[in-house]
Amino acid sequence: MSERNDEKQSAADAAKPGAVAPGVGHPATASALEAGSQNVPAGPRGARTQLEVIATHRGLFGVQDTGDTSGFGGLVSTIALPPASERPYGGWFDEVVDVLVEILTEQGLDPEAVLEKVVVDRGELTIFVTREHIDTVCRALRDDQDLRFELCLGVSGVHYPQDRGRELHAVYHLMSVTHVRQLRLEVACPESDPHIPTVVDTYPGNDWHERETWDMFGIVFDGHPSLARTLMPDDWVGHPQRKDYPLGGIPVEYKGAVVPPPDNRRSYR
Repeated sequence: MSERNDEKQSAADAAKPGAVAPGVGHPATASALEAGSQNVPAGPRGARTQLEVIATHRGLFGVQDTGDTSGFGGLVSTIALPPASERPYGGWFDEVVDVLVEILTEQGLDPEAVLEKVVVDRGELTIFVTREHIDTVCRALRDDQDLRFELCLGVSGVHYPQDRGRELHAVYHLMSVTHVRQLRLEVACPESDPHIPTVVDTYPGNDWHERETWDMFGIVFDGHPSLARTLMPDDWVGHPQRKDYPLGGIPVEYKGAVVPPPDNRRSYR
């Protein structure tokens, strides 16, 4: 844990104006930092908030071995995760969280052990759930009369290689047709143990979404009735939408020249 925090602090320090990345001759100016910060979560009413910075990228394509010839060597992009929000969350968000906590308590569960954090960012509610309890939370959100999130719009994956021990995230988008509300559930798991329980029993429509997330990101949804690839051949090795997956490609021939595939040109992040 200490090593992970040290790496994140190093990434945060590197994002300061005037810092120079190894192999890049351009310092990170204040304007470049501001441009990169457009991709980080917003604070309350647009104000800055304390973020969990997990990495910073410089340049346009993340070139590592040779100089960045794109002309965007001074571009700084910050990868940061929002912290837990403080009460009151605003609107109906407090009601939903309170009812969910009440249901978990009635089931003999410790809400603090089930819900990692609640984040309100850009007017959207995201509840981070421990992976062991994702189906319990989904069932509570679906069945309780005050919640009634009857529809899950699917699950997608996100890969944060620098978020040590939590590299793979599964994101569920839920909608209440009854109350006309939407929220997001997020579950994290490590690359070394990429297992999350399936929610197909609760939301049958997630069948193919979980299969695609497995195919592209390698998250294994335990209990899925038929976890097979949807896009790649069954014998394909690897998961193409992970950040560390080789770009691959084929050479492209032009008149008098041949452009090699991306992974043969230089080393990309």
